[in-house]
Amino acid sequence: MIRDRGTIKWTSMMLPEHVKMLRDWVKEDTYETRPELDEQRLEELNERFCEALETGREVTITYYEKRRYQLFVGSVHHLDPYKCRLHVVDKFGEAGWLNMKDILDIS
Repeated sequence: MIRDRGTIKWTSMMLPEHVKMLRDWVKEDTYETRPELDEQRLEELNERFCEALETGREVTITYYEKRRYQLFVGSVHHLDPYKCRLHVVDKFGEAGWLNMKDILDIS
């Protein structure tokens, strides 16, 4: 039986800069790309947003932040039209802001 230790046996022969670059390269492979939303999709999101704002129901918002998709569960409090961001409150009562350009889906 061959007991291969993978990259452990090679890191002792590599410079620390090379090891760091390899780790960064592996991390970059997990990055996700931001999709472009068309006008129809934006109109649909606008309708869902208006409905959530009027009823005050809990929504799930998918948004893009730091090259990853993030989920937010809570309610929409109000919209700041000048800075194009939403004031949201999660189900634990903590408030926060989401940029409108980062929102991908509201359900």
